[in-house]
Amino acid sequence: MTRSTVQKGAETQTLDTAVVLTTTDLFSGTARVAQDSVGPVTSVGGLSLFLRTVLTLQRAGFSQVVALVGNEEQALKRSVRGDSRVSCVIRWRPVREFPPEDPLTWEALASEVKGPCLVIGRQTVFSVALAERLRRDVHESHIGLVVSTLGEHADQEAAEQPVVKLREGHLLTFRDALEEESSGARQGISVVADLVVLPSGMLRISGNAALSHSTPLRAMIEQAVSDGQVRPIRTSPDCSYWVESVRNPAEASRAERALLQPRKGELEGFVDTYFNRKVSGALTRLFLKAGLSPNAITALSMLIGLLAAGSFALGSYGAGVLGAILFQLSAIIDCCDGEVARLTFRESQFGEQLDITADNIVHAAIFAGIAWAVYFKDGAGSGSWLPLALGGAAMLAVGLSQWQVIRAKALQEKKVWSHPAQGARVKFILNNMATRDFSVLLLLFALVDKLNWFLWLAAIGSNLFWLMMAWVTRPSTISRA
Repeated sequence: MTRSTVQKGAETQTLDTAVVLTTTDLFSGTARVAQDSVGPVTSVGGLSLFLRTVLTLQRAGFSQVVALVGNEEQALKRSVRGDSRVSCVIRWRPVREFPPEDPLTWEALASEVKGPCLVIGRQTVFSVALAERLRRDVHESHIGLVVSTLGEHADQEAAEQPVVKLREGHLLTFRDALEEESSGARQGISVVADLVVLPSGMLRISGNAALSHSTPLRAMIEQAVSDGQVRPIRTSPDCSYWVESVRNPAEASRAERALLQPRKGELEGFVDTYFNRKVSGALTRLFLKAGLSPNAITALSMLIGLLAAGSFALGSYGAGVLGAILFQLSAIIDCCDGEVARLTFRESQFGEQLDITADNIVHAAIFAGIAWAVYFKDGAGSGSWLPLALGGAAMLAVGLSQWQVIRAKALQEKKVWSHPAQGARVKFILNNMATRDFSVLLLLFALVDKLNWFLWLAAIGSNLFWLMMAWVTRPSTISRA
């Protein structure tokens, strides 16, 4: 094959098929399977390992999965049958007929997989971003070998997986374990993940069967390393392109922590990012174990928020502090619905709108409860209706703010600004002002027994916000093209 032919093939081939092994990893064969306590039906982040793999691939754009399955075949089929989230094609191949250690199995797979494919070991959790990157970086003439820099569990990682030596992005060595080396010598060493991208035609690997001590895939990769045909794809635990091996409960917990890494959302401020998201992870795990849906968690958050509003309305100092604490708890739980939706691939436009609407109902109720309490504490005796007026102004602003935020987000998605700086300005306001950071201020005012001061702040601030949003999204800032 000439170089021009390879380049032409690289332009036309698309990586959209994955081969998923559920009984073995890619490099050690089946000998260690009985020693592991984690299998394809083990739950990680609310989904079985197998279903998580399928949905991650699907989200990244893969359209077909070939599953080499063992005794759990029927359980795995039941787990995806009727699941509305699964839309890709799954082809089931029992290992009793297609043993992964047999080179003829890969010969048979090569006849049904057209183009390049991704091969995944049985106990691997990885990010959607990594799967998307693999699709973008597929190279028709080289094997793509995913390698990860040594993390905090360096010795354990190196003992479980093969390691490679890298220099200036080139793969130098491929071996079984990390030898006794100084910390300086380890800098160029990475762990090999159970993710390999094979160019089209490279599944035909029966010629390597003579290396009986290795799995066919490993034998092929070892030979390809010697021939300079392996291209390392580097990842690390602290970036979006991450991958984790899951062979025991401790590693399953580590993978869950990676899935739950706080991610700053569009409408999250300082408190959400650096406090609420830090606390919400533990609650998210409980909700996942309880099987609560994201919408059910949204409803729970709203209920607690309404209880907070009712506590404020009682008017006493203790009730005010309790209301502020309940409102903070509501804000923390409100982070969990998005986390559960993301971890279980249940994001939906309805859920997003429900979340925004529930937030605004709670905010309006909080302002109403505080206004009622302040009126009876400060205004009823003097006949002043000012607290109720301030509460009404704040509640009206909540509705107008929701309208402006929804409108601004729609304009952001359409990218219709007359100047790029306008879009950046709107994004800044949404990210830094349309947040729940005022929950901490509310707690402080409750602790010093000055909720009447907060009422003034809420009435003025919420109205300034929607007026500002209306100004920055005025018709003159929108392109007519």
